[in-house]
Amino acid sequence: MKNLTFKQLRALKSVALTGSVTAASEELAVTPPAVTLQIQQLEEQVGLPLLERGRNGFRLTEPGKVIFELAKQLEEQLRQAEESIYNLRGVEGGRIRIGVISTAKYFMPKAIAAFLRDHLEIQLDLKVGNRQEIVSGLRSASFDFAIMGRPPEDLAVISEVIGDHPHVFISSPLHSLSSIKNITLEKLTNETPLLREQGSGTRMLLHRFLTEQKIEWRKGMEMGSNESIKQGVMAGLGISFISAHTIAAEVEEGRLAVLDVAGTPLIRHWYLVRLQEKKLLPASLAFWEFLEKSCRDFLPKL
Repeated sequence: MKNLTFKQLRALKSVALTGSVTAASEELAVTPPAVTLQIQQLEEQVGLPLLERGRNGFRLTEPGKVIFELAKQLEEQLRQAEESIYNLRGVEGGRIRIGVISTAKYFMPKAIAAFLRDHLEIQLDLKVGNRQEIVSGLRSASFDFAIMGRPPEDLAVISEVIGDHPHVFISSPLHSLSSIKNITLEKLTNETPLLREQGSGTRMLLHRFLTEQKIEWRKGMEMGSNESIKQGVMAGLGISFISAHTIAAEVEEGRLAVLDVAGTPLIRHWYLVRLQEKKLLPASLAFWEFLEKSCRDFLPKL
């Protein structure tokens, strides 16, 4: 049965519903011998008779009923596939899969909500993860595109800048450094650093900055999320280097202080990133273009 065709299934279905080869041929716009040939070929593949003559014309045998149900299911699935393809040709009704590094979760929900207000039928799947997880998702084509702080260097990608991404040193408002101007990096080496995990974009940026300035910071506490770092800094466990876009609310409320460290803030960028070989469908392309144009409007302000 691996070689059965839609023509054969449609011929059987039409004869079963009309009871006549002639009526089926008119419905299918082919000759009666063509209908008979399709059914004969189908019966040869199944190895059993599928139709039998009755008082009112042809009727299905028991094996014929099985194949008839198969024909109905396949036609319904084909109809659904045609409908899905039709929807995917336009923006509405499409599906978008994006990955964002965890730092971007502080502004991406607002951007997504603004986009979906004008595209109510679009389904959007969002994956939040660290840099390694998002790069892995890009590599495996699990995402249509990603939002991150630096495009991966080991993948052939297309990338577009969608906004500035400042990084700053922070402390508790009660910390002695919070009121000092133009703090040198050397002064920070006496403080306990609260750091993101190895492999995170923020950790790599800090390492490059300290290396360029020939500064070594003592071993600190490693934490797996921006939230745990912020809580640790507010509790007085130490100071940290973090994306300014993760702390806007806490700074405004007076729970965190941005330190006036020489050479900061370090300004990097937010990027849209997709594989070069990835062809975006209309819905994903519309969101990509929306972020290119409007993402800066959703970035937190310090």
